[in-house]
Amino acid sequence: MNPNLEKLQPYPFEKLRALFAPVAPNPALAPISLSIGEPKHATPELVKRALTENLGGLSAYPATKGSVSLRAAIAVWLERRYRLPAIDPETQVLPVNGSREALFAIAQTVVDARDSRATVVCPNPFYQIYEGAALLAGAAPYFVNQVRACGFALDLDRVPDEVWRHAQLLYACSPANPTGRVMPLEEWRRVFELADRWGFVVVSDECYSELYPEEAHPPLGALEAAVRLGRAGYPRLVVLSSLSKRSNVPGMRSGFAAGSAEVLRKFLLYRTYHGSAMSLAVQAASEAAWRDEAHVAENRALYRRKFDVALPRIVAPLETTRPDGGFYLWIRTPVADDVFARELYRDYNVTVLPGSYLARDAHGENPGRGYVRVALVASLEECIEGIERIRRFAETL
Repeated sequence: MNPNLEKLQPYPFEKLRALFAPVAPNPALAPISLSIGEPKHATPELVKRALTENLGGLSAYPATKGSVSLRAAIAVWLERRYRLPAIDPETQVLPVNGSREALFAIAQTVVDARDSRATVVCPNPFYQIYEGAALLAGAAPYFVNQVRACGFALDLDRVPDEVWRHAQLLYACSPANPTGRVMPLEEWRRVFELADRWGFVVVSDECYSELYPEEAHPPLGALEAAVRLGRAGYPRLVVLSSLSKRSNVPGMRSGFAAGSAEVLRKFLLYRTYHGSAMSLAVQAASEAAWRDEAHVAENRALYRRKFDVALPRIVAPLETTRPDGGFYLWIRTPVADDVFARELYRDYNVTVLPGSYLARDAHGENPGRGYVRVALVASLEECIEGIERIRRFAETL
């Protein structure tokens, strides 16, 4: 067996199940799950219609590179959304089976394990795929703590040169999971300066990019930052995005990789052998989703309403702020985060995720400790009821 499998840690939700195993939740209250970032809004009819109208595509093998029309639709969307110069759908766009699959596969493409000290730099807290992808590619993850004292910034100047010397890949996440913070232009400038100096690839996880509070102010993306900083051709940069959150189709497993033609050429080669082509029916449904913005604006409005009603209900001793993007509340707890989650489940039958489960002990601290992540993915009514129960529980502490 691959010995690197032994390095993998349990997934956060495995830890959560173990935490709750000895606990009996309050039977007088209906269960409310706010722990998993799985969209619950209705899938748009135009997507379902495109999927069913193209089921004939199930009789053919799809190309790993995807259809010309899907890649063109993604390129047009990128140009419009981020005010980019022309994106070449032939060399700068590649459909993927959801951003999670691509986040894992890109590390297998990029990492050269002949360097016994190969390193992948990750934010902390983080999406656990980053760590698993690094370990199974034969690299070691190096965690950059994102803490409240510095506004949850990705402070790369804390990373020693010796780490950068062996760095082959940097994962960034903006808007961030779980804090919802969007990386500003100056932070991207520093990322690119370091990538130029040390030669590593930058992968920007932007699966929450289309969920944001102000319609007129969409979050900055990595490709947009690169253009504003004069980086023609997106050297060493790949952006990953997804329809799961944007269009409420997590079960469709559809997204894209875009950016450096050089990196994507190697990524396509890897994926051809990996067997990760997207079904033709899913490609057609994906194209319909990328070409329509009305359903995305409606989706944002639903989340906006949830934050509007949830935030005033978060009261002392809890603390949180409205995120720049995404659908999570990152809430400080007055007791240990796992104790908070367990006792909230026991007394109020509400499930949230301890922040320490989303982070690793690094540099003397676990930056997720003392927080819980609350996913506002349920119906408005359930979210209101869940937040009210969290408030009542917090008032007992």
